[in-house]
Amino acid sequence: MDDSSDAAATVGEAVVAAMAEAGIDAAFGIPGKQTLPLNEAMASNDIRYVVARHETAVSHQAWGYAETTGRPAATVVIPGPGDLNAANGLKNAHNDCTPLFHLAVETAPEVRGGDGIHETPPEVYDELVKANYTVASPASAAATVTEAVEEATTHPKGPVRVGIPKTFLGQTVASAAAGARDERGPKQPASDALARASALLADATRPALLAGGGVRASDAAGSLEALADHLNAPVVTTYKGKGTLAEDHPLSAGVLCGGTSPAVASVLEDADALLAVGTDFDAVATGEWGYDLPDRLVHVTYHASDIGTGYDPAVGILADADATLRALRESLPAGDGDGERRAQDARAADRARLDALVDTHDGNPTSVEALRAVREAVPREATVAVDAGGFRIWALVAFPAYGPRRYVNPGSWATMGTGLPSAIGATVANPDREVVALTGDGGLMMCLHELHTLAAESLEVTVVVFRNDDYAIISEEATRSYGLKEVAYGWGDTPVEFTALAESMGVAGYSAHAVDEIPATVSEARASDGPALVEVRTDPTEPQASEWMRR
Repeated sequence: MDDSSDAAATVGEAVVAAMAEAGIDAAFGIPGKQTLPLNEAMASNDIRYVVARHETAVSHQAWGYAETTGRPAATVVIPGPGDLNAANGLKNAHNDCTPLFHLAVETAPEVRGGDGIHETPPEVYDELVKANYTVASPASAAATVTEAVEEATTHPKGPVRVGIPKTFLGQTVASAAAGARDERGPKQPASDALARASALLADATRPALLAGGGVRASDAAGSLEALADHLNAPVVTTYKGKGTLAEDHPLSAGVLCGGTSPAVASVLEDADALLAVGTDFDAVATGEWGYDLPDRLVHVTYHASDIGTGYDPAVGILADADATLRALRESLPAGDGDGERRAQDARAADRARLDALVDTHDGNPTSVEALRAVREAVPREATVAVDAGGFRIWALVAFPAYGPRRYVNPGSWATMGTGLPSAIGATVANPDREVVALTGDGGLMMCLHELHTLAAESLEVTVVVFRNDDYAIISEEATRSYGLKEVAYGWGDTPVEFTALAESMGVAGYSAHAVDEIPATVSEARASDGPALVEVRTDPTEPQASEWMRR
């Protein structure tokens, strides 16, 4: 940053200039009186500012942007309520190691501690982000921004928060210039650990690979496929790794998630050596470490705290996923086992389980039927943003993904209300790529206001809402385990017509009630001029994937 130009700039202008210089080209937020100096500066710095309708959405929007690009966007919020509303998405991004730059206007230092309007102690956010900075002086603000973006984009990536007191933004000071940080490449695997891992894997006759979100984060999908092909080893992904190997690849065996079937689990459990890359073995993916994984386990991760969490590896490697996969490909002999057969057997078993839910219910289709019909209508190169909830588990096992950044879904935080906002972020980041949001009606009701953002920003997203008028995953458990009536937490007596709501906000509305109507209806919506919503009715009494697939 040039000191001479900064000398005549306000702190707000210097902060935004630092954002632009660091590569931030989009920001999501809701303007408040405190943020207006930043909004004014963004307007003249080619940073697109997307106005959301609630701060809970802004961090999910920035998350969707980063999930599909690997690059951070900014979130800009007012103190207190705005900051805390966005905190849900910050924790989601933190769990997913997704880079975000979160800029929060803070209470003035002279008021801090006196319950000023919207005051929240800055340390509240310490556990929600990778790093949390509070700017101590006006002159240091721009340099702090530069440091924060560097921190967010350094592996392991994550959300970084910067709090700037509102009284600093309008001051004209000579801003400190941040020095250039030496380029730090990805962490390479230690040679001794790599040698031990190679020796262990070379002896295996039934190896398997488990790919997590770290494979996507390090852009290692190509290296994953190359090693799998080289070893002829089946690949299971975690929910964050879904799509890192295209799911029509002959070695793609399935997803480790709440809907993992015994057939998919056996691909991992029956292996004589397992290479797990870019995963932290979290309790959600592993069913609280309920799988009996091989003792001959090689675990590759960026976080030392991940090693030994749930499973003790024979070899632990703290390194970049791509660098490690490439090194192992070079050091290992080609495999001649039956990996493709093992993968296809697992796929066939899952397909039979899913087929059993076709044409079994009167009236509305099951989620499996609806998801298959939508997949038929959505091009494989499109980005698909999927919400959380019981619906997400069906999508993980029944909706194939074909690319590492073409499938967006939340990780272990599993917060609902992310599907539509993340699709907004993905569209802002990739204006030339088609984006489709898949959501249940429960999830959409938590971010319904962002349909208006779609229309106001003229974003051509197709939203498919699977409507069963129920929090079905909760109702199913209430009936099965607690003896409550069916659809105990449904709202069929007060139904929501999503097409009418969408049209009232400027989004074209379509509906499909039968399975054979879905592909044509989704295609029609995709071809419409502007954002569109398709309402698909599904059966509220269908089994949940977490029960059906694990029988």
